[in-house]
Parts: sequence; structure tokens; C-alpha cells
Amino acid sequence: MQGHVQRAIRHQQRAPGSLEVRFTLTDFSNTVGVSYTGVLPDLFREGQGIIARGKLKDDGVFVAEEVLAKHDENYMPPEVKHSLK
Repeated sequence: MQGHVQRAIRHQQRAPGSLEVRFTLTDFSNTVGVSYTGVLPDLFREGQGIIARGKLKDDGVFVAEEVLAKHDENYMPPEVKHSLK
């Protein structure tokens, strides 16, 4: 599933000791609630394009097993950018 993060619970709002985060994903025509337990990509934020791999449950929530952030061809990881200076 791919789309843009519409609404996300910030890292600081996670329950202590929990890696679960819930957010809404949209393709600007439809939206779906997503639940993911794990470390999110550094580029994850509201408005960011992502790809999520997982399963849609009967209750309509997509449970992601993997979340990948999409970026344009100009993206450079901070450590690479720093090493080029």
C-alpha cells in the first residue's frame, strides 16, 4: 500500500516501552488507518509519501509489517552530505 501520511501520533506520544504507532494514510481519494510496531524511517512525517507492507484486517485497519519512506532523487543521507563538505 502506498500513499501520504495524513495524521500521525508523534513518537513522544507512544506508551512507555511501546513501539506501536498509528497513523492515517491517504492517496487523496481514500484514507485508511494504519498500525505499525517498530522503528519508523527517519523521513517519516505528516505529508511524507510512504510504502507500507502488511495486511488489511476485517476492521478496516491496515497492520503494517514494514514501512518505507519515499524520497526524491535529490535526497542524500545526512552522514553522506556531511562527509562531502
